[in-house]
Amino acid sequence: MDLAIETIRAAVRAALDEDHAESDVTTQWSVPAGVRVEAAMIAKQAGRVAGLALVEGVYDAVDTSVTVRAAVVDGDEVRPGQVMAWISGPARSIITGERAALNFVQRMSGIATLTSAFVGAIGNHNVKLLDTRKTAPGLRALDKYAVTCGGGTNHRLDLNAMVLLKENHLAAAGGVRPAVQSVRDGMAATGQHLAVEVEVTTLAEAYEAMDCQVDWIMLDNMSIDVMRSVIEQRDASGSGCRLEASGTISLETVADIAASGVDALSVGALTHSAPALDTSLLISPFERQQSDHRGGRSTANGSVTVNSRATNL
Repeated sequence: MDLAIETIRAAVRAALDEDHAESDVTTQWSVPAGVRVEAAMIAKQAGRVAGLALVEGVYDAVDTSVTVRAAVVDGDEVRPGQVMAWISGPARSIITGERAALNFVQRMSGIATLTSAFVGAIGNHNVKLLDTRKTAPGLRALDKYAVTCGGGTNHRLDLNAMVLLKENHLAAAGGVRPAVQSVRDGMAATGQHLAVEVEVTTLAEAYEAMDCQVDWIMLDNMSIDVMRSVIEQRDASGSGCRLEASGTISLETVADIAASGVDALSVGALTHSAPALDTSLLISPFERQQSDHRGGRSTANGSVTVNSRATNL
């Protein structure tokens, strides 16, 4: 998936508002206004990169005179000590935006890194690795974008993307069959046609969902042996439904589950439990501006300009 400009700007604005970045008293009182610097954003551990567009977004919002030049692109692997991006401009602006920029990159790169580890563990099995809606409130698009940077696939983005009947829907509706029938009645009444998935926890529920000819069946917290029974029934019946394994899937178990014959597996931990990728931003002075008293503005002597951007917004 791609990140929309509006999504980036909204996330950046919320982060800077939360920080009261417009009144960074520490920086304003300690850093001279005329100092310009170049900063390096550095990976402190191995991982996979995501979120560089947010770095540019932060500095576009803080000070448009700050320039960002990416040394890598989203989805690249980095090693400890590797530069991810160069940032140049007024020291005050770079320092003010530092934490917001790092927060985005650390979280998103952490998600991409964990996703990449799961993809590697799955190996050559023809199984999609799906994310879930277990994302940080307000940051779902960023979290899910980071999953794609790690090689994963996005499941539904929101409640309107598809029909996913989970245990509470089934309990309230009276079971699998009445829930599915009610959904089909609703689609017929509104003229909408969406994929239908049913979450099941037993063989009986799985067979009932299969009989209802739904598009997807989510096998929640089932043992591999039970999942194989569902797969055998699906294949023997000629059903076209696809099967998704879900529930407490770990790096230790994912390969065996992928080998069972399911079509996809979903892992909430990709977004709700990914550790941040340790990243730092270090600056070094390269120029002090001289004050132009006639206009009350600063003019640079021998400035170093970096014009390329991290990504296109």
